[in-house]
Amino acid sequence: QVQLVESGGGLVQAGGSLRLSCAASGRTFSSFLMGWFRQAPRKEREFVAAMRSDGTSDSAASVKGRFTISRDNAKNTVYLQMNSLKPEDTAVYYCAASRSNFKLGYSQYEYDYWGQGTQVTVSS
Repeated sequence: QVQLVESGGGLVQAGGSLRLSCAASGRTFSSFLMGWFRQAPRKEREFVAAMRSDGTSDSAASVKGRFTISRDNAKNTVYLQMNSLKPEDTAVYYCAASRSNFKLGYSQYEYDYWGQGTQVTVSS
């Protein structure tokens, strides 16, 4: 079993930055595919970014160039650096882990474990 705990959310003005962290329990973190998703009110949960254990990563077109995913396997932690935030980035952000590390996962259904979510609110 893997437990994920997100932190770092909050209220920020448009144009500002936040860094989300997701701490994972367990000794197999380094072998997991890690992802970030977000869900705004009355919208479907959507892919934000993902990173395989070998460092291969990708992000959604809507955040590309502004958000960066990274991981520190020694600390069992994955990060999401969010710059140039926009009001439309407002959502609950979720960290997720998948045992299927052979490819990047873009669908929430490809992930096995989820954190509780952290709220990000961007004011205009």
